[in-house]
Amino acid sequence: MRKLKIIEHISLDGVIQHSADDGDVPSGDWTAPYRTPAGRDAILAAHGGRFDLLLGRRTYDNWSGFWPKAPSGPMADGLNAATKYVATHRPESLEWGPFEALGPDIVEGIRRIKSQDGPDLILWGSSTLTSTLLEHGLADEVLLVVYPVVLGTGKRFFAEGTPARSFDLVSTKAMPSGIILSAYTVAGPLKSA
Repeated sequence: MRKLKIIEHISLDGVIQHSADDGDVPSGDWTAPYRTPAGRDAILAAHGGRFDLLLGRRTYDNWSGFWPKAPSGPMADGLNAATKYVATHRPESLEWGPFEALGPDIVEGIRRIKSQDGPDLILWGSSTLTSTLLEHGLADEVLLVVYPVVLGTGKRFFAEGTPARSFDLVSTKAMPSGIILSAYTVAGPLKSA
């Protein structure tokens, strides 16, 4: 059975939106000043040697305009080689492959993919799927790449209505740039005291 890991770049106040998502973000590309080779290597290590992607349609469209044209390197090569499992109502318009549409029932599509043999799945950048994954117990791990910034406004990682869950800390790594990588396993529903 494949594991599903959510990876997200996030501000201290929980914002994940940046200029690549929507050009109307006041702080633009707030992650850029903190990008370093060490940070890139830590993210690559978190992906593992081989992986497939679970993407919402908006993220797929944004990435398909960039990654196929990006210079060859570990990140570009890994993302381009990965099978992209896409939540979409328009599968006939997918071009960046290899790809497969999840089908009309996203939850059943993800369950089917997780039950198959293959590399682990990475959900990266498709925050609208996060609540669904947590609600249905489909996420196994979460890696938060926390930047030392407060943005004040923007789309939040855990949106209103995300089901209450508890997480077990697996590891934390502080980078010289101020970024903190915190890895968690999903423990399950939040238990009340």
